[in-house]
Amino acid sequence: GVKPFICTECNKSFSWKRSLTEHQGIHTGVKPFICTECNKSFTHKPSLTKHQRIHTGVKPFICTECNKSFSWKRSLTEHQRIHTGVKPFICTECNKSFTYKISLTIHKRIHTGMKPFICTECNKNFTHKTSLTEHQRIHTGVKPFICTECNKSFTHKKNLTEHQRIHTGVKPFICTECNKSFTLKRNLTKHQRIHTGMKPFICSECNKSFSQKTNLTEHQRIHTGMKPFICSECNKSFSRKTNLKEHQRIHTGMKPFICSECNRRFSHKTNLTEHQRIHTGVKPFICTECNKSFTHKRNLTKHQRIHTEMKPFICSECNKSFSQKTNLTEHQRIHTGVKPFICTECNKSFTLKRNLTKHQRIHTGMKPFICSECNKSFSQKTNLTDHQRIHTGVKPFICTECNKSFTYKISLTIHQRIHTGVKPFICSECNKSFSQKTSLTEHQRIHTGVKPFICTECNKSFTYKTNLTGHQRIHTGVKPFICSECNKSFTHKRNLTVHQRIHTGMKPFICSECNKSFTHKPSLTEHQRIHTGLKLFICTECNKSFTYKISLTIHQR
Repeated sequence: GVKPFICTECNKSFSWKRSLTEHQGIHTGVKPFICTECNKSFTHKPSLTKHQRIHTGVKPFICTECNKSFSWKRSLTEHQRIHTGVKPFICTECNKSFTYKISLTIHKRIHTGMKPFICTECNKNFTHKTSLTEHQRIHTGVKPFICTECNKSFTHKKNLTEHQRIHTGVKPFICTECNKSFTLKRNLTKHQRIHTGMKPFICSECNKSFSQKTNLTEHQRIHTGMKPFICSECNKSFSRKTNLKEHQRIHTGMKPFICSECNRRFSHKTNLTEHQRIHTGVKPFICTECNKSFTHKRNLTKHQRIHTEMKPFICSECNKSFSQKTNLTEHQRIHTGVKPFICTECNKSFTLKRNLTKHQRIHTGMKPFICSECNKSFSQKTNLTDHQRIHTGVKPFICTECNKSFTYKISLTIHQRIHTGVKPFICSECNKSFSQKTSLTEHQRIHTGVKPFICTECNKSFTYKTNLTGHQRIHTGVKPFICSECNKSFTHKRNLTVHQRIHTGMKPFICSECNKSFTHKPSLTEHQRIHTGLKLFICTECNKSFTYKISLTIHQR
């Protein structure tokens, strides 16, 4: 065991002189053995020989178990531990054992906290060299791992492996509870929390817990108000990326979700799901108060306010409250005057969309509401409902003053003005007021001279339609008003009324001077001239005046 050859630098001894000579190259830096392929130099010849196998591809060391070959003996020795299970390198801190020394060295950094590999760009440090190499691709943008199916490139090999499962359809991670399979292990881990109920991610503000970190992150934006996802088209910001993606379909017009029953397309999956209930008839949302079921949850929520009488939506202008947000929005247009719904035919604008829809039927002539009794059609549902009362005889609108009932609400409103004396319609010419708009319209013809109702027989025109109707009886000879006492018939109702006073003896027109009563108003008017001395009828020949027209007529003879 004598080693007579001693290094003068470090006192290390060797059995052979050539070994000492090779060793001294460490101290002198001399590397006399040079690779002819790449000019790399080595201190020892065996090191050059091993290196040259990189260029030649020679792998002389073969595993007897699996025939895998290696360039170096130590690589074969390390490889054989896979078959033998030998792990000779043991951690002194935790007794964990490793097949390779390098694995132990890397593992020890867990205990020491050492991160010797430092990024020159951002000074972030890493435990493993491979981690640094992967990290540096963030700065360089290098994505060396490329999918052979679609040419998509990735920074990390594991990301490529995960991506390739999209093409192969492989889902190797299987839930032991329900056998659902997943492409990624992390998705299986998240899924398993459904079965365990585990919610490990807790909000530091309100202690609400979540099964997934992403859900916690999104939730925390409620507290911070952060909306990091911004639409490049309109700059609207969102707290969730999914909400931004859904919003962007407004600009792109994309509707990727298609109903298999009717091919109707939708921007959002939730809208498709809700729509499909039209075909299936499913109403999964049930009111606990009255068991009424609904297709959509929002409709149940709205309905439940009937029971709770909750009106959470309050107008900031007048404090009127509403059970539904849409009703508040519609109401606020009273204050703002906004009419966002515009007819493309005539540019008339409306506060409510349903009013625009009704209006457009004027242009289209559409009358979709048909009476089942007489097939008469109507453009609006309310008009059909009103019309059907003709057939049913229902008069649901009752006056609280006199109990008179009406078919239409508007008729009740007009009638009630008899009791209240309200006359809201005022003539701009003479300030005379009327209880009904139609009465004002008819009255205004006195000022304008308009006589729109024309007799087709003699072309005589009338201010009021009733006057035309009465006049036409001259041509037709119709006398529809018959006295029940003597069967005498009259063209006009007022003439029948006056005639009936012969039978009843009624004289409703009384002189305020002498209390004499009269059957007709004109008779009272003539009589009052006795008291006033008024003589309206003047002879054109001699200017003598008379109280009564008959007196003038006799005089002129």
